[in-house]
Amino acid sequence: MKKAIGIDIGGTKVAAGIISESGELLKRAEVKSDASDREKMFASVVEAVEQLLRDSSFSIADMAGIGVGVPGKVDRENGIAVFQNNLPWADFPVKARLQEQFGLERIMLDNDVYMAAFAEWKTAGGDCEETFVYMTISTGISCSIIHNGSFLRGAGFAGELGLFPILSNAAGRKLERLEKAAAGPAIEKLAAETLQVGNLSTKDVFDRYFAGVEEYQPIIDEVTDNWAQGLYAISCLVDPHKLVFGGSVIANNPGLLEIVKEKLKNYQITEQQHLLDYMSISTLKQDNGVVGAGLRVFEG
Repeated sequence: MKKAIGIDIGGTKVAAGIISESGELLKRAEVKSDASDREKMFASVVEAVEQLLRDSSFSIADMAGIGVGVPGKVDRENGIAVFQNNLPWADFPVKARLQEQFGLERIMLDNDVYMAAFAEWKTAGGDCEETFVYMTISTGISCSIIHNGSFLRGAGFAGELGLFPILSNAAGRKLERLEKAAAGPAIEKLAAETLQVGNLSTKDVFDRYFAGVEEYQPIIDEVTDNWAQGLYAISCLVDPHKLVFGGSVIANNPGLLEIVKEKLKNYQITEQQHLLDYMSISTLKQDNGVVGAGLRVFEG
């Protein structure tokens, strides 16, 4: 059985896993990111891999390669992390450094959302004759599109749904970028400003919403309507056969799926509503980035 290491790198944590060719997560490790400078951040990645191997019965020699997902813009061909909002890695040579550190030639680098999308597409059947969309809602909002088995990348920035303008009631019925209006931090800010309370986490907001606390109902009504506007853009532009949601905000609150479907249906015409039957929430949840990164090692 072939195996690879998948790494999902973020500003708060680095997760690493040993992935089989069939997509099974055999072992997983996680360490905190030290994003205070470039080298300390790379040391966090090395620590995650070394911990993973220490806790398993495998060695680095057993691995076919390493797949790595990083936020922001990447140069896949040269293995360089070009730009990120939350890492100190501008033009950081991830591929070369990992080759030097672990002695493996095959290092696959891509944007973290694309890695997660690949895992979700494979889990959904990996149909090469369909258009598949993965949408993540967490501290940010983004999506990735796989059409006929290949990523739709555009000029390199395709899928940045969080930048899409939506009509926000909370902003006074003004156009606002979707991420700024409806990602995790935006939900916390909206609740704090609306209810005049502090120290509310996104989890607190959703817990109270699902508990039926009256003041929280219009907050989530606003947020889910904003999501539906972004989803309608996807529905119109690429008319996907399937769409899977990931990211902590929605993956941890699966009851939101039916609400979002109803709101999206209000925007769609009949010919677009086939998508409503093929929208789902990730079953891989927080592991999709690790699994997708590992699986990419076996491609091509």
